[in-house]
Amino acid sequence: MSDGETERLAYAEYWNDRYAEVGSDNRVHEWFRSFNDLELFFDRHLFPVRGPETAPKILHLGSGDSTIPQEFWRRGYKNQLCVDFSSVVVETMSERDTDTKGIDWKQADVRQMDLIPSDSVDIAFDKGTLDAMIHGSPWDPPDEVLNNTGRYIREVYRVLKSDATFLYITYRQPHFIKPLLECEGVVWDIQVDILGGADGSFDYHGFVLKKLSPPVPASTERETQKADSG
Repeated sequence: MSDGETERLAYAEYWNDRYAEVGSDNRVHEWFRSFNDLELFFDRHLFPVRGPETAPKILHLGSGDSTIPQEFWRRGYKNQLCVDFSSVVVETMSERDTDTKGIDWKQADVRQMDLIPSDSVDIAFDKGTLDAMIHGSPWDPPDEVLNNTGRYIREVYRVLKSDATFLYITYRQPHFIKPLLECEGVVWDIQVDILGGADGSFDYHGFVLKKLSPPVPASTERETQKADSG
C-alpha cells in the first residue's frame, strides 16, 4: 500500500466505501488478527484480570466488523460498546447484533468521543485503529499524524477509569509507537508483549497500558502545601 493510500485509512469515507462494496451480508474480514490469534493475549491480560462476573465496561475502538465483541459476549461479557466512524458498518453490525443484548454499536470518531463520559470505561481495546492513523516517516511523523494520534490517545485516556486498562494490538515497532502513546496529557504504565511469529508470520505486539494519574505541577503542589499549613 502506497503512502497516499495509507493516508486514506484515517478517513471515514474510505471505510464507508469499503464496507458498502462488500454489502451488508458479507464481512470485510479481520484485516489484522482474529480472536483466535489473540486469545492467549486475552488469557493473560483480560479474562483473569477483569472476569465477566465483574461486568466491566469494554470499549472497542474502531471496531469495524470484527468478531471479537461476539467472542467476548460468548464468554459472558455483556457490557460492551463498539464505536466506529463508518456509518455503513455501524448500521450493518447494529442490525446483525439486534438480538445480542450487551453489545451496543455507536457511530463516533475515536478522536472525539463526546458520547462517552469521562472515567466510565474499564477496558479499551484497539486492534489496528491507531495504526490506521499513521503514515509517512516513522522517525519524523507528519504533523497530521501527531495531531490525529494525540487527539485519539487523549480521548482514550479521558474515558478510562482510574484503574482501567488500554489493550492495543499493533504490527508496528514499539520504539516508533511509544512516543505516540506517550503524548502530552497522558501518563501510562506500559507493558509490551511480542505476539505471533510461531507460524512463520511476522511478529506483532500487544501493548498493555495502565492509566496513571498525571503528576501534580510543582507550583500547584506548593500552593496546596501552603494552604494546608496556613
